[in-house]
Amino acid sequence: MNPFTTLRRHLTPAQINFYFSIVCFFSPPVLGSLVSIAFNAGGVWSAMLLATKRRRFNIDRPMLALTVAIYAYCAAMILASIVNGTLAADLRLFLPLITLLLFPISYSTWSITEKATLARIAILASTAACFGALAIAVAQYYGLGTRAEGGAGNAIVFATVTCLAVMLCLAGALSGIEKRWKLLVLAAMAGAMAIVYSASRMIWVAVPIAGIVVLFVNRRRFTNASVARFAVIGVAVALVIAAVGSRVILDRTDFLVSDWDALNANGDHSTALGLRVAMWEMGVSAFREMPIFGHGISASRALMKQGFQDQFGLRQGFSHFHNGFLTALVEAGLLGALALASIFVVAAWNAARTLRLSADPVERFGATMVLVAVITYLTGGMTGILIGHDILDATLMVFLISGTYLASGRMIAPTGKSAPAMAPGASPQP
Repeated sequence: MNPFTTLRRHLTPAQINFYFSIVCFFSPPVLGSLVSIAFNAGGVWSAMLLATKRRRFNIDRPMLALTVAIYAYCAAMILASIVNGTLAADLRLFLPLITLLLFPISYSTWSITEKATLARIAILASTAACFGALAIAVAQYYGLGTRAEGGAGNAIVFATVTCLAVMLCLAGALSGIEKRWKLLVLAAMAGAMAIVYSASRMIWVAVPIAGIVVLFVNRRRFTNASVARFAVIGVAVALVIAAVGSRVILDRTDFLVSDWDALNANGDHSTALGLRVAMWEMGVSAFREMPIFGHGISASRALMKQGFQDQFGLRQGFSHFHNGFLTALVEAGLLGALALASIFVVAAWNAARTLRLSADPVERFGATMVLVAVITYLTGGMTGILIGHDILDATLMVFLISGTYLASGRMIAPTGKSAPAMAPGASPQP
């Protein structure tokens, strides 16, 4: 018998989803672009299964609302190129949009997994990711003398996806879904230390904000005494992390102060802060020139290169304006920025509705996943990239799909030839 045939018979759809989910939650901090490769390959495979009727679309109201918002953003980006007459030249730049367009397809096939199983996969894979992130961060910071970039090859991206893993560990420990809460707390501490070594200041801001939201969501599980004890533990942990990472924190603070002084006193735009301010000024000017439809997806590099040369006498070039919404305003105008904002507004609205109406720990955990993703991306995106990076795009889809499904979706059975291959004990809803 063909070994591939034997393997296929032993790997049920539920088992494939099991291993696929592990890769998607473990790989962003540790293995970087593997999450993008896995998610996009899984999405294409899912499309084939849907086309051959071995899967069926799982359409519910929260998923549909989020799909409309995501597709509206993609349409706005394409429309901008049409208006600017650059559609043919921009086709290759639209490839990253495929990741976003796979949202309803991947949602439909991911939701054959039992909810409690998917929640535990997300928690435990994130636990492993936090420990792996710290190991890599220590090796890069002390061994190579660089900011920790993890498997992402970019410090900001590494810090963003690690922050998400930290919050899943914290949410898992507080929700009671995973009983080994001490392990999860240790993992969250490890991930937080990795974020410190990344020296990504905006994610340092995102961590406490998202952490407070996780605590607020799970506040009903604690008495007044346990809240006080947890607060003491939290402060102690924060002090330990700050002490260990004091060198990084002080260095980054000094850089920020010196950059600010150079910008204000001498108008120096060659520093990290100065470059961002210059990009924001150029971005606002470019938006005013084309406020409705924008300049098109390919315009950012050319506008910044010319602007740096003409306005600041610098030879610099970037692919985005280091503010997610400003980038959308320049590339796709108000239509694009509003569509981009709607993705996060709809996601947060779906999550808030679940938290208001549901007491189920798994559903509340899913809603928490969505909220921490929204907070982390919006905070980091204020001075960096929001959408348009392969790892960030794939990880955002992973969190929005799995979080929305856990919070308010329904489990469905595979159809056709794959129908008998459900996980043992699964109880799909009609």
